[in-house]
Amino acid sequence: MATIQASSSSASSFPRDRTSAASNTRESHISVPKLPCAGNLIHELNRRNGLQTINSAEMKPFIRTNMKNEEANGNWKAVEELYAIMEAVADRSEMHKNIGVQRDNWNRLLLNSLNVMTATAATMAGLTSLTGGGAPLLALKLSSTLLYTAATGILMVMNKIQPSQLAEEQRNAARLFKNLHQQLKTVVEVGRPSLNDVKAAMERVLALDKAYPLPLLGTMLEKFPETVEPAVWWPREQQRSQQEETVGGGMERNNGWSEKLEEEMREVVGVLKRKDAPEYVRLSKVVLKVNKILAICGPLLTGVAAVGSVLDGSWAAALGVVGGALATVVNTVEHGGQVGMVFEMYRSTAGLFQLMEETIESTLEEKDVEKRENGELFEMKVALQLGRSLPGLQNLTATHSPSSPREFASKLF
Repeated sequence: MATIQASSSSASSFPRDRTSAASNTRESHISVPKLPCAGNLIHELNRRNGLQTINSAEMKPFIRTNMKNEEANGNWKAVEELYAIMEAVADRSEMHKNIGVQRDNWNRLLLNSLNVMTATAATMAGLTSLTGGGAPLLALKLSSTLLYTAATGILMVMNKIQPSQLAEEQRNAARLFKNLHQQLKTVVEVGRPSLNDVKAAMERVLALDKAYPLPLLGTMLEKFPETVEPAVWWPREQQRSQQEETVGGGMERNNGWSEKLEEEMREVVGVLKRKDAPEYVRLSKVVLKVNKILAICGPLLTGVAAVGSVLDGSWAAALGVVGGALATVVNTVEHGGQVGMVFEMYRSTAGLFQLMEETIESTLEEKDVEKRENGELFEMKVALQLGRSLPGLQNLTATHSPSSPREFASKLF
């Protein structure tokens, strides 16, 4: 009996459970589902249709990569040509270095040989007064005359080519080619080279070749020019054309530039033009005059000594000895003192100041300051080239006036 009641109660509970479950099911079906957003819906529809949705944020790296690839393809030719120019520049630097060492050896060896020949000829000319006569006297006179004649010819060649000046030219060329090589290396590794950089590099190489030629015959620089001018080893026509192209447009003050800095740079140019460059041109003229006098006196004295060694008598012997001694002194001062090298050094220094003037002027004439070199960096480079600190450079421009006879701009030379 108890069993029947329990089964009936359990059976009666089943309908209630099913009813409640059904009601819950109906309620769950009636509830409105949450609709997806439009972006997710489009993504789902594209997924079902076999399409792929690409986000705009995902597209940016691809766009940047494609742009970089296009720039790399556009600059590839310029980079390749710059590397070829760098190889040629490195080769030229080594050539000028080796030839500079060779011509410095010329100066020392020729000077030593010349002094030995002159001293030997003077000794023989003095011995002629102690020899009685005959064959020994003739041999001494002939030997002395031949040595003096040979010394005169060698000295005329040395005065014409000025080996010490030739060596200084090659040393300057080696240094400038090495500097150009480093600048091109920086452009390739840090900057974004273009075909304009290739053209500018070619023009600079050709300008250096013209300023410091390797051959002696035909293209050798005049060692005794009529007018003394600063050395020029940069393409000046290119700088003028760039200045003409960049003139125009409004002026903005950014990229490290300001009115004060521009006035400072203009004052530096004024000081260089008034003081430094004219001073070194003047020194070049003085050294050139001294070199001319020495170049004339040396062969003249050896020639007079050669004539004196031929003649008979005590006065002739004295002329041969004294002329040879004076010629040795003059040759030692001219070539041992490397007067030609000093002239070339002063001329190159004047050229350096002129290059600084043109560089600063061309930079200031560029109206778009964004195309200029950073102003603070440019000021630091100018200060380093002049051997000054930044406060020292600012103090120079603050205290200088057109009529002021004060210090020079450069502290290096």
